Amino acid sequence: MAGWNADTAAGPLGPGTVTLVEGTSFCISSPNGDIVPEHPHGVFFQDTRILSGWQLTVNGQPLEPLAAETKEPYRALLVSRVARSESYADSPLIVERLREVGAGIQEQITLRNYSMEPLECTVTMAAAADFADLFEVKEARIRRQWQQNQETAPGLLTIVGTWEDVRKSVSIQAPGSDAMQSALTYKVTIAPHSLWTTVLSVIPGGGAASPPPPSFFHAQDGETSPRDRRRQEWVAKIPALQMGNHSIERTLRRSYDDLGALRIEDPNHPERVVVAAGAPWFMTLFGRDSLWASEMSMPVDPSLALGTLQTLAERQGTVVDPITEEEPGKILHEVRLDVSSGLSLGGKHVYYGSVDATPLFVAVLGSVSRWGFAADTIAALLPHADRALDWIRDYGDKDGDGFVEYERLNPQGLINQGWKDSWDGINFADGTLAEPPIALCEVQAYVYDAYMARAWIAHDAGDEALAARLAAQAADLKKRFNEQFWLPERGYYAVALDGRKRPVDACTSNMGHCLWVGLVDEDKAPLVAERLMSPEMFSGWGVRTLASDMGAYNPASYHNGSVWPHDNAVIVAGLMRYGFVEQAQRISTALLEAAEYSGGRLPELFCGFSREQLAAPVPYPTACSPQAWAATTPIQLITSLMRYDAHVSRGGFWMDPALPESFGDLHISNAPMAGSRITIDIAHSVPSVQGLPEGMVYHRGHRPWLTELVEQAGLNRPS
Repeated sequence: MAGWNADTAAGPLGPGTVTLVEGTSFCISSPNGDIVPEHPHGVFFQDTRILSGWQLTVNGQPLEPLAAETKEPYRALLVSRVARSESYADSPLIVERLREVGAGIQEQITLRNYSMEPLECTVTMAAAADFADLFEVKEARIRRQWQQNQETAPGLLTIVGTWEDVRKSVSIQAPGSDAMQSALTYKVTIAPHSLWTTVLSVIPGGGAASPPPPSFFHAQDGETSPRDRRRQEWVAKIPALQMGNHSIERTLRRSYDDLGALRIEDPNHPERVVVAAGAPWFMTLFGRDSLWASEMSMPVDPSLALGTLQTLAERQGTVVDPITEEEPGKILHEVRLDVSSGLSLGGKHVYYGSVDATPLFVAVLGSVSRWGFAADTIAALLPHADRALDWIRDYGDKDGDGFVEYERLNPQGLINQGWKDSWDGINFADGTLAEPPIALCEVQAYVYDAYMARAWIAHDAGDEALAARLAAQAADLKKRFNEQFWLPERGYYAVALDGRKRPVDACTSNMGHCLWVGLVDEDKAPLVAERLMSPEMFSGWGVRTLASDMGAYNPASYHNGSVWPHDNAVIVAGLMRYGFVEQAQRISTALLEAAEYSGGRLPELFCGFSREQLAAPVPYPTACSPQAWAATTPIQLITSLMRYDAHVSRGGFWMDPALPESFGDLHISNAPMAGSRITIDIAHSVPSVQGLPEGMVYHRGHRPWLTELVEQAGLNRPS
């Protein structure tokens, strides 16, 4: 995902961690709700930890966790009991913490007395704020010590931090409490079989007189939270579904919820919504991650892809800056909101060290153009697409060999700049690390798709010269790729070419991405499918990132043997494209079964241990959850197996379902299509569609691939 050099990996969050997310804000706590300094916990707002300590005690006793239930991605109920100093087995005091994340947090605390006697309780909330950068927390490298001043008033504690000329603050509003340095205390008597409740609000940037912001509410008032209203608007906008297999239905609904919570607004255009990469450390705009997530969620809400493209276009590179790795036409890797410690990649707010975001930008624009947005909306993005193609020619392929490669421009940048961006993510079969410049196989696939997408848009607009030139470039790239990346003695594609143009011969999942766009020659596809489904690659839960017979294989590594759901979703789409339906069904079924072990939510990745060795998928300790392209994976799996797609300018909607029998019947309503809403039923594998807008025709089959359309138009003759 992001920022994983040898010295920048995140530390474990601790057992049972509860993560809540809403927009760019998130909260990480232990299962009893406490935020403790031993782990990278906290409440984060605009990439700053505004709450580094948040520990609740009753009569000086800590809380023993009983249950932690996430109601929505932004709200959780945490239930604990108060330990008894007399060492009795049972405690009559149960504590409930209903927490909601917004611009800060609001927490309703309820104490329930189940004894026959009244109980006198001293309820204390210890609070601390270190205003650390997200990167400082993530990497356990707190460099700056803020000078702090604490201001108290009845029911209010304000912590103000200053560092050089920067000032930040947080206000904790706790009506009815006695505020003192670093703590708020209530003294209450709870009658037998009764309860006591209060509400605390943590608000960034507020002064002593700040009222609670409108983003928060008091649950007892019966108001609807803005987050609930936002979620209700999201649910009303997206498809509703029912499946015969209720476990898969739950997973898809969880995906919808997580995708809704991961939406963030472009600060320069609040009406424009994009997809954040994932919680806890990547609640911001990423080039690659946001593009992939919006591509995979196109059938749910195509406007997410459009908003992501528009926002990335406005931040497209314009100058050469070796520190941030910005170059003219390049699409950014990540944006950070308020990071000032210099720990961020490139040391600035925007970092461009991604080799694949730029071709993916053009490819996703091709998808968006097929989903029926206004012609002038697409036309406004075409100059950005053309600048992206210029970057591919002028900067992506610096040595002019026809392949796009990367090599970081400064020691602070990412060593590897494809999606496997850990420092050791690209290696030979014997485990030796590949030396840059590195040309990744899947990056060539994205470039190929970018050429095809822009060629077809040009053909559609009558620009036959541009269409023919780009189609010929695509054809040349495919020919050279299949000559130089194919390893005939091994029966699979090299993951990359290294700096000496040697094939990096490790067997990896990356080649599955080449299936997705049609870069693989037809005669080689069966061998690729066979290798992907081999025992060395397919763990039983999904396709591993690296085969188990490779030198660098480690099932508990980040990129060298783990299983990534989004990676598998792309592979499934590629297998379906080449007609390997049974293999696509096996992977999809395995992943959706894996989701059952984590409450219906697929994590960013899990370990690559064999299903024969361990009967449940093994979590990766620092995996993001929820994470955007993992959240959209179930959507991509189902729509791939449905062969579900549209090309509005050609007046076509295509579907030819191949769902496994175990999935049951499927009913989808309110699905977006060409400015209208359609209803889809698949009963006993027989599809039907209702509500198609005028001019749209349903076809039983797959949508014609761009490669097929370009060939039919006679555009793809190699130069």
